[in-house]
Amino acid sequence: MTSTHFTIAIDGPAAAGKGTLSRRIAETYGFHHLDTGLTYRATAKALLDAGLTLDDEAVAEKMAREVELVGLDRNILSRHEIGEAASKIAVMPAVRRALVEAQRRFSKKAPGTVLDGRDIGTVVCPAAPVKLYVTASPEVRAKRRYDEIRGKGGVANFDAIFEDVKRRDERDMGRADSPLKPAEDAHLLDTSEMSIEAAFQAAKSIIDAALIRNT
Repeated sequence: MTSTHFTIAIDGPAAAGKGTLSRRIAETYGFHHLDTGLTYRATAKALLDAGLTLDDEAVAEKMAREVELVGLDRNILSRHEIGEAASKIAVMPAVRRALVEAQRRFSKKAPGTVLDGRDIGTVVCPAAPVKLYVTASPEVRAKRRYDEIRGKGGVANFDAIFEDVKRRDERDMGRADSPLKPAEDAHLLDTSEMSIEAAFQAAKSIIDAALIRNT
């Protein structure tokens, strides 16, 4: 880290609340924010839009290197078919290397950045002065996803969502390349019984202390 930028790395499983927390932290401190999961989805969308195959690593890597990290549209990139395509290319080492390089460049933006994902504190920004690992029980995360879908007028089955959350955890934590796990020096925030406001205040106290140490 240099005096010109300050990086906050936030990791955790799906539906733990890290995205909401990351966006609020970035807004509060006037930092740039990047949901690194969207970079994989943007790469997948570029391949789909061009009618290209999803099993050619060289082609996927080329698309990954052309992805613009600014202005990623969460609503568009959250579509189910894009998520399915992203899961196929996200296991390709060349794609991961290309996007990690881009994410590292993003992390150096002044005055600071907040990156959230699965391997920020362990792989992308291991020297970040603040590392948070945001988690919650699978049951709580499934209920949040269920409520979110129902709140938007969609049809949801809690048991199916719960099984999907568990499968995704097993995939993210069990993969050989950059598995989901807390960095050794990460601060753990279990939001199972914590409001977003309480989680934010806990994170803010950690960040404020680190900012003082790094001035």
